[in-house]
Amino acid sequence: MTLSSDLWQSNQDLAQECLTHPFVQGIATGTLERRKFAYYVGQDAFFLAAFARAYSVAAAKCSNWDEFNTFHNLASGVLEELRLHQNYATDWGVNLHQIEPAIATRRYTDFLLATAWGSEIGLITVAMTPCMRLYAFLGQELAKDGIPEHTYTNWIRTYSNPGFEQLAQQLERLTDKYATLSVSVNSSYRYAMLCERDFFQAVWQIQVKDTGKINTQFNS
Repeated sequence: MTLSSDLWQSNQDLAQECLTHPFVQGIATGTLERRKFAYYVGQDAFFLAAFARAYSVAAAKCSNWDEFNTFHNLASGVLEELRLHQNYATDWGVNLHQIEPAIATRRYTDFLLATAWGSEIGLITVAMTPCMRLYAFLGQELAKDGIPEHTYTNWIRTYSNPGFEQLAQQLERLTDKYATLSVSVNSSYRYAMLCERDFFQAVWQIQVKDTGKINTQFNS
């Protein structure tokens, strides 16, 4: 078993929490409130911008061109995701240039960027892999009985696409190459998975007023 697969298996409890979370299940069935998804689009766009920067920092730390190019290829995949978010934002009137990150979003991006700037490549990939593997997992699980036609079809199609799985595997191969099992590796992977779960929960709990404005006070 590789390090990346071992870390993923060790965090199956959080992967299942994300899969069964009402936000994700609302995407699966197409019943998620549109305003909540619009809020998610903005928060996720903020996150993805930080994710792309972390890839760039990791690329700058590479000692050979193959890994340098791999990180830039992964960053290009993030830009594709951002283009999807821009389409959603255009359709639903979300201004991606005026996003105020929620606490859960900022906590996740601060962790990723601090790890990117302050750690070696191995730990950087460990911190970033959960996002890629989790979204590939969610997309594939939601599409395993066929991709339904509803408001969120494109989301499911994007993350169940074999191309996204290949990107996740590329990052996992870098983890397997550069990281070794340690307390910091385990805790970084686990923390990123917790951030993913908390991200979904924060978006789900957001209070959306009838005016279309978003109240950032969460339910307790």
